[in-house]
Amino acid sequence: MRIIPITPVIEAPAGQGLYASEDKVYPRAVTGAFARWRWACVALTQLVFYGLPWLQWGNRPAVLFDLAARRFYVFGYVLYPQDFIYLAGLLVVSALSLFLFTAVAGRLWCGFACPQTVYTEIFLWIERKVEGERQARIRLDGAGFSLEKLVKKSFKHLLWGGVALWTGFTFVGYFTPIADLGLEFLQTRMGSWEVFWVFFYGCATYGNAGFMREQVCKYLCPYARFQSAMFDRDTLIVSYDTGRGEPRGSRPRKAEAAALGLGSCVDCTLCVQVCPTGIDIRKGLQYECIGCAACVDVCDTVMDKMGYARGLIRFTTENALARGWSGTQLWRRVLRPRVLVYAGVLLLLSVGMAWSLAARMPLRVDVVRDRAALSRIVAGGRLENVYRLQVMNATEQPQRYRIRAEGLDGLAVAAGDELLVGPAESRWVAVRLQVPYGSAAPGSHPIQFTVDARNGAVQVTERSVFLVPR
Repeated sequence: MRIIPITPVIEAPAGQGLYASEDKVYPRAVTGAFARWRWACVALTQLVFYGLPWLQWGNRPAVLFDLAARRFYVFGYVLYPQDFIYLAGLLVVSALSLFLFTAVAGRLWCGFACPQTVYTEIFLWIERKVEGERQARIRLDGAGFSLEKLVKKSFKHLLWGGVALWTGFTFVGYFTPIADLGLEFLQTRMGSWEVFWVFFYGCATYGNAGFMREQVCKYLCPYARFQSAMFDRDTLIVSYDTGRGEPRGSRPRKAEAAALGLGSCVDCTLCVQVCPTGIDIRKGLQYECIGCAACVDVCDTVMDKMGYARGLIRFTTENALARGWSGTQLWRRVLRPRVLVYAGVLLLLSVGMAWSLAARMPLRVDVVRDRAALSRIVAGGRLENVYRLQVMNATEQPQRYRIRAEGLDGLAVAAGDELLVGPAESRWVAVRLQVPYGSAAPGSHPIQFTVDARNGAVQVTERSVFLVPR
C-alpha cells in the first residue's frame, strides 16, 4: 500500500483574506525625560553620520573606505584588507555590547539609537510639522481628495525625499570622497555607480522610515525574534504595574482611586497612542516593544495631572514587580554575575583592540616565491632563487625601505634590495637571492627577510625558504 501525503488546506473565513492588513499607526507626540534622551541620541548619531564625510584629515577625508584602492582611512590610520582582523574584532565587540545592554535593559538600542528608529523619528517629526498632530493626520488621511490634502501630502513627500536623498548621498560619501561625489551630481554623470547607490539608499530610507516604519521592527528585524533568549526576569524592561493600575477606569481629576474601587490607571489609552509600534503595554511584555519609553513619559504626565505617584509604567524587572523590591534591591539583581561577565569580557576585548591598533606596525610585507623559476645557476657560479615581495606603506608619508635576507652562509640580495614606496601605497618588487653554488646541501632551507625603513622607525621580518636542487 502506498501512502499519499495530504497537504492541509487553510481556508480563511468568508469575506476575509488569508493575510489581513494592519491599521496604520499614528504615533502621538510626547514630551518627557526619555523623549529628550531619544532626541539627544538622534542629534548625536546624525551629527556623526552626516558630519564625518566632510571632516578632513590632512589632504583626505578623515573616514574613507576606498574600495577601489583597497584602502580604509580612519583618521590617522591606513588599513589594508590584511587588517580584516580589526573588523572581526569590532563585530565581536558590537555583539558583546548588544548582549550586555540587552541583558541589562532590553531593547535600548532599538528604542534610542537604531537607524530605523532614528529616521522614523525624523520622518514623523516632518509629518507632524506639515500635517499636524495625531487627530489631524487621521482626519486628513480619512478625508477625500482636496487641494489642502494634495498640497500637504506633496510637501511632506518632497521633504521626505530630500532627507532620504541626502542620507543616501552621505552614506556613499564614506566610500567616495564626498566633494568628488558632489561634482558628479553637478556634472549630471548619471551613469556612475556612486549615483546609483545614492538613489538606492535614498529609496531604502524613504521606504523604511516613511512607509514601513514599525513593520520593519515587527517583521523584518531578527532582533525582535531572538531577544527573548537574552532576557531573564532581572532584565529592565518597560512594564505596566498591574497590581497598582488595576482595575482601570476613568474618574474625575484628583479623585481618590481607592475610594472609587479603582487602580491608578485612568484608561486614557495615551500609552497606546504614543507607541510607535501600536501595542498596548498594559497587556504585558510583547516582542513588538522597542523599549523607547514613550509610554513611560506620557503615563507620568497623566499621573502628575491626576495627583498620583509616577511609575505606573516604568523601567523595572519582572522579579521587582512580583516581589515589590526597592530600587537598591532591583539594581543589585540587575548587576548580576551574567552582566558582570559580559562587561568584563567586553572591557578586555575593547582594551586589547585599542592596544593592538595603537601598537600596529605601519608596514606590511608579504613574500611570494616566483614559481616560474624555482632555482637556477647564474653567472659567477651562484645559485639563485627569485621572490616577489609586496611592501605596503601604512603611513601617509613616502618611505624608503631596505631589504635584507639571512639564514644561509653567503646569502645575499643580488637585486631589488631597496625601494621607495609612496604614501599609503603598496608595491611589488622582485628580489633575487643568491648563494655560492655548493655552499648548501640540497633541499629546502628556511630563510628570513628583513625589511626596515631607512629612518629606522619600523622593521618587519617574514619567513620563507631557499631551494637547493639535488
